[in-house]
Amino acid sequence: MRAVAFFDVDGTLVPGISSAVYLGGYLGHQEAVAEAEAAWDAGLMDPRSVEELDARGWAGTSEAQIREWLEDIPLVDGIAEVVEWCHAHEVVPALATLAWRPVGEFLCSRFGFVEASGPTLEVRDGIYTGISLTGSDEFKKRDFARDFANNHGLTLSGCAAIGDSLSDLPLFAEVGLAIGFNATQKARALAHTNHTGPDLRAILPAFEAWLGS
Repeated sequence: MRAVAFFDVDGTLVPGISSAVYLGGYLGHQEAVAEAEAAWDAGLMDPRSVEELDARGWAGTSEAQIREWLEDIPLVDGIAEVVEWCHAHEVVPALATLAWRPVGEFLCSRFGFVEASGPTLEVRDGIYTGISLTGSDEFKKRDFARDFANNHGLTLSGCAAIGDSLSDLPLFAEVGLAIGFNATQKARALAHTNHTGPDLRAILPAFEAWLGS
């Protein structure tokens, strides 16, 4: 293994909308989730409150139903090819994300990411209760990535991160290669390289150059 590549989900692999807002369209609280996420971005609401608000909307929904809805989640092009490239070049692809665990698990199963972070929802008999069992903040991604890298005999300086926004900044500050993909101004400023567009394969030249350096 040469490195770990940590991919963000919302705003990076899922473009234009967060996975929570997407699922909120089915769960019936899309507008409330979108407003809460905007308030967090503006510093007007803490992430735990956003998480709890969203979690309540999951109450009474089955794991199977969420999985079915995720089959149609909007995604950028090129994810499968980038994950395949990682495996072929001894780079471990993982998801460092604040998206709910079911979202990360779905993407791992579909594309071959090896692990995903993300908050956990309580489930009883296959049904979500509406209770969030874990909290989230912008440091959770970095902490997950650091532990994951250490378990694979690496430091974050030997890893890459691909992300777009506020919650990626602590991880961007510590990895050897930070790639902004359709990133906000703050994330672009901290990234080593930036790419925009609908296809994740745009990041591969930067990856190749970094691995070869």
